[in-house]
Amino acid sequence: MTEVKVKKESTDPVDIENRIKELCLQFPHGITDQVIQNDMPHVEVQQRAMAINRLLSVGQLDLLKNSNGLLYRLKDAQSASKVKGSDNQEKLVYQIIEDAGNKGIWTRDIRYKSNLPLTEINKILKNLESKKLIKAVKSVAASKKKVYMLYNLQPDRSVTGGAWYSDQDFESEFVEVLNQQCFKFLQSKAEAARDSKQSPMVQRNSSFATSHEVWKYICELGISKVDLSMEDIETILNTLIFDGKVEMTIIAAKEGTVGSVDGQMKLYRGVNPIIQPTGLVKIPCGLCPVFDDCHEGGEISPSNCVYMAEWLDF
Repeated sequence: MTEVKVKKESTDPVDIENRIKELCLQFPHGITDQVIQNDMPHVEVQQRAMAINRLLSVGQLDLLKNSNGLLYRLKDAQSASKVKGSDNQEKLVYQIIEDAGNKGIWTRDIRYKSNLPLTEINKILKNLESKKLIKAVKSVAASKKKVYMLYNLQPDRSVTGGAWYSDQDFESEFVEVLNQQCFKFLQSKAEAARDSKQSPMVQRNSSFATSHEVWKYICELGISKVDLSMEDIETILNTLIFDGKVEMTIIAAKEGTVGSVDGQMKLYRGVNPIIQPTGLVKIPCGLCPVFDDCHEGGEISPSNCVYMAEWLDF
């Protein structure tokens, strides 16, 4: 009778560490302790813990936290070299900040994800800042708070406010100048179309301009100290639409046409209102959606109307 040999799984520490790294490669977003346990049921808890701790101590694994508990993820070689010599807590905080990307992360969220005391987090943040691994950036969403991100990242527009903010202050004068110049360009385009003496339909079609044409005109004027994108110009054009000075239409465009997105292109043209709006429409009451519910002594009343107060201040 042939003897049946049962394959015996290795319990060598190096083999366990290698298998954990292989699992991390299979699951790039991270693995839980349960995944390791299911894959290596023959390995004792103490052996598993020693292997994980060794991989963490030599900087080959990242320790993360999510709603399901702790996660282990294979550390990128470049990131590992940056935090070489740091303790596990510092590596954890660095990893949390790295995962936040260029939108950054609040200290409160770092505390929640790391489960570390605030005093320890503040100490780690100062240390990482001194090493120029991270930086603190003021957010326009909350001027008194800072978000943390990697030192070499350019903050997202949602953090800085984009071209419309300078040192967390809204540049209202700059926006107004852009508003006027965009409208001036569209007006000149419409006047040139009227002067062409062509048929009304041809005049109308030739009075339209793409956002790329408006963007190019603004760039050539040189009135902006910051680089404006087409998205920035479209934001300005949208304000003109809301003011009733500009109308927009969308047409189909060939793939690759300058200014087109997903086979569509936005066209804008300046318009002149047929009649001037009445005085009632210009005040908040004329456009208020809760006008019928507004009365003195009620929850909504003229005396506590914030819109009326802002309009009177203006």
